[in-house]
Amino acid sequence: MTAERLTKDKVQVNQALESSIQIGLAALLVIGCLLILRPFIPLIVWGIIIAIASYPTFLKLQKLLKGRGGLAAILWTLLLLAVLILPLVLLAQSLVQGVQPLAAQLRNGKLMIPPPPSGIEHWPIVGAPLANAWSLASTNFTAALTKFAPQIKGALPGILSASAGIGFTVLQFFLSILLSGVLLANARAAAEVTRSLANRLFGDHGPEFQQLVGATIRSVTFGILGVALIQSALAAIGFLAMGLPGASVWIAVFLFAAVLQLGGLVLIPAAIYGFAIASTTKAVIFMVWCIFVGVIDNVLKPLLLGRGVAVPTVVVFLGAIGGFIAMGIIGLFVGAIVLSVGYKLFLAWVEGEASTG
Repeated sequence: MTAERLTKDKVQVNQALESSIQIGLAALLVIGCLLILRPFIPLIVWGIIIAIASYPTFLKLQKLLKGRGGLAAILWTLLLLAVLILPLVLLAQSLVQGVQPLAAQLRNGKLMIPPPPSGIEHWPIVGAPLANAWSLASTNFTAALTKFAPQIKGALPGILSASAGIGFTVLQFFLSILLSGVLLANARAAAEVTRSLANRLFGDHGPEFQQLVGATIRSVTFGILGVALIQSALAAIGFLAMGLPGASVWIAVFLFAAVLQLGGLVLIPAAIYGFAIASTTKAVIFMVWCIFVGVIDNVLKPLLLGRGVAVPTVVVFLGAIGGFIAMGIIGLFVGAIVLSVGYKLFLAWVEGEASTG
């Protein structure tokens, strides 16, 4: 009896050891795959997000093209690339047109900076130092450059790093749009894979969670991008009415900043510049308008976020904002999805406990 029990214990130990080795090897394989794919994970995630967010519109286009999914995917990809590239081209043209006269004046040694408007020194906090620096630049531009050379030199690495980051982000979105086109062209196969994965992870609730993830991505997309577009349209009205030089540049920069949840940082210098080029009354009205544009997202986001999602709006909102703080812009989507799925799992667990009790 003892020998039989020892044999059974050895078998159990061997099975446990074999299972541990298999789990360890599987974990090593997963870690190795993640390390290899690490540079491409953001690109893949963005491609999936773009494909899921645009899938309903893609279906309408496919229906117009009488079910030709490949052609619809190509046309939709080209349209998305145009939406990405055209604003960049217009922004680059505006920057070149604005820089060319300054470059010509610098080459000819005739760069003239107008003196600061009267009353600028009375502005709170920034008035006095801004008036002094502006006056020095208008009277002796070379001396101003010499005086602020350390600050300019210190800021250059940050400017170059930010420029490189913007260029990399644009390239990443370009490749992500191409990947989303491939996914949309194979939408049926991709849907089967996600359905199988959802069923594997959540069992009978798989279809529900599959729909939840798609609805959450579309909700956050329209909630974030929709609000950014609305804010940009309102900001454009203010910039054009104020007559800001290079208004198209201001609008493009604000749009990108609004998507990154940083639109207010663009409105602050715009409002300050408004006091320098317009009367006090007009500048104050413009400042109030900037404040309105800056805070309106606090009203619109709760209205647009969570639409069509089977979880409370506050869950999607908290997930999107918390995810953004923790992971950056991609966290807007990942955070909302994780918190929404966690919320549904928690409800399923509570309901299961209640029914068992």
